[in-house]
Order: sequence, then C-alpha cells, then structure tokens
Amino acid sequence: MRRVKATIGDAIEGGVWRVIDFDSVATNWYPDISLLVLVSTEPEQSLIEKLRDGGLSNVGWVMAPALETGDIVVPSAHRSEVTVLYRVSDVHHSLQLTNRCNSYCVMCSQPPTERDDHWMFEEALSVVRHMSDAPPVLGLSGGEPLLLGDHLRTLFDEVGSRLPKTRVELLTNGRLLENAQLARTLLDGLNTSVTWLVPLYGHADFLHDFVVQSNGAFEQTLAGLLHLQEYRQSIQLRIVLIRPVLELLPDLCVFVGRNLPFVREVALMACEPIGFALANREMCEVDLIEWHSTLELAARQLARHSVPFLFMNAPLCALPASLHPYAHRSISDWKNVYEPICDSCDVKPQCSGFFAWHERGWKPSKTIAIRNEMLV
Repeated sequence: MRRVKATIGDAIEGGVWRVIDFDSVATNWYPDISLLVLVSTEPEQSLIEKLRDGGLSNVGWVMAPALETGDIVVPSAHRSEVTVLYRVSDVHHSLQLTNRCNSYCVMCSQPPTERDDHWMFEEALSVVRHMSDAPPVLGLSGGEPLLLGDHLRTLFDEVGSRLPKTRVELLTNGRLLENAQLARTLLDGLNTSVTWLVPLYGHADFLHDFVVQSNGAFEQTLAGLLHLQEYRQSIQLRIVLIRPVLELLPDLCVFVGRNLPFVREVALMACEPIGFALANREMCEVDLIEWHSTLELAARQLARHSVPFLFMNAPLCALPASLHPYAHRSISDWKNVYEPICDSCDVKPQCSGFFAWHERGWKPSKTIAIRNEMLV
C-alpha cells in the first residue's frame, strides 16, 4: 500500500476508485464503478466538474503524474494524496483482507490486531469489482483470511466471475479448515483457481506450536491440509528459515515427503526482517551461509521423496551454488532493493535481492558479488 501526492477535485474523499484517462470516460462509465479521471488542464477539470454537477457523483478528477490508467486508489482531497491499493504495472499484486489472526508467530511480518476490521474485506471486494484487467495472479493475505468465514467464498466467487483468468494465491495458516463445514463452504463447487499457501514449521507439535505460539495449531493445520487435499486443491507449504526451524529442517522435510506427498511444492523462505521478527531477533536473524549443509540436506530429502521445492526471499549469494536453480525472484517489486555491490554481480537478473527495510533489520547473509567463474 503506497501513498501518492495528488491534486484532487473537491469533495472526493474515501471509497475505491479506478483511475482512467480523460478520453475514456464515456466508454468506461458504469453506475457501480467510481472513476477518477487523470486530467492535465483546467478545461478538463471543468468538464469533469460539470459531469458531477449533472449527477454523475461517481466521477471525479485527479492530477498525479505517478498514477497510471487502471490503478485503483482511495483518494483524499483534504490531504492531497491517494492511497494506491492496486497498481496495474506492478508485477506482484496482493490485497490484505484482515489484520486479525488466530496465531501469533514469532517472526510475523504483519503483527495481528483484535479489533473488527470487516471494512478491509469490503475494500478488497470493491477493488476486485473495479479492476479493468485481470492480473495473472492475485495474492490475498492477512492476518488470517479464514477468519472471514463464508465472506471469503464471496470474494473467491467474485474473482472467478469477473477475473476468470486470474489465479488466487491465499496466504493462510489453514487451521480453521479443520472444520469440515467451513471447508465445504469454501471449497465445494469452487471454480476459481486458488493456490493455498500454508506454513508448516515443524515435524511435530512441540516445534510448530511454539513458532506460531498456539497450542494445538499443528494438528489443526494437518487436518486443514487433508481437507484441502480432499477437494483437490493446490497447496504450497511455506517454511520460514528461522533458527528453531533450521535446527530440525531435514526432519520436517522427511515428514512432508512421507505424510504430505500431495502438496504441489514446498517454499523455503528467508525471514522478512520486520514486525515480530525484530522483537525475536535471537531466533529470527540467521546467516544462511552458516546453514548451507542443512539447506542442502533438506533439499535432498525433498528431492528423494519427489516433492518439488523452491527458495524464496534469499539472494543467491546466501545460498550454496547447488541450490541456485531453485531460487526465485520472490520479493514483491515495490519492496525489493539491491545493494550497490550487486551491480557488479553476474547473476543479479536472477536474484531476489533484499527487502527494502533490511537496513533496520538484517540481510540473510553477507552480500557477495557472484562472478560466473565462481560457479564453474
């Protein structure tokens, strides 16, 4: 979520608006869509004001060079800014559905709150309804989205109806899916393409429950995964590489291979240095170079059980060369940065880089410029 300075027509406050160019007003107007028109001259402003005076209250104007046609924003005229909820030119698109959560993970990058925030779901639903183009992938996250109950199915169906070519990636701890009724509500007859991103931090309850700070979470997560398998859903298991997890990572990978062979893939993820991770730095700050042998053993265990895997959020210089083919550029483009030394690195185009806020947190390892001859 980004804020952009803008000059906005009077009385344009709040709500979700689609940004369009001046020449597209007539062809894009619908009674249930709010249009914020990019203008560059006073005559254009005056024409939009006349439309508003004539009763088209869902049309307004904005002057903001940083905005693009197709962006979806929340305008605030009195603050001379817009909040960008969806930027059409971004590579990664995601919507946050709630700040509430039933876990309290020691490395959570988005610490949960308890207050009612149903407005976030309503805003996300409105964003979907305002999209003019279908992104290939739309991420949905929280907090814990399953706390929305059947409202989540409403959002799934809206995406499937309006954006049939879009695949949803839902980040969820999966615990509430142990409830068979909720699983039926969300999954029975679901036509929207959804990949479920579910974290698992240990091969036994003592480890997983400790990491998520909730007794019984391990058994609930496994029950939820089995319900997802029952409905033939696509599952990516997510493992964040903090110290307690790394210490038993090969055992977790064996557990996955033997007991959860139906998962589509396993994502091993460097910890994001923000949120609760900063408060639990002794557990969360690790130098992945010191764990190369553990990472290679974990990868061998997954490969031995024919479980696909990848590494996310880790720059290539933090991983052994043998694992470079499995590393993905995963950090969302709006929070992705590189160090100056990276400009001399031969593999920068394939590297995930760093989270923008690593300077007030930490990097996964010492930054090294990799030369092609080092990989031979």
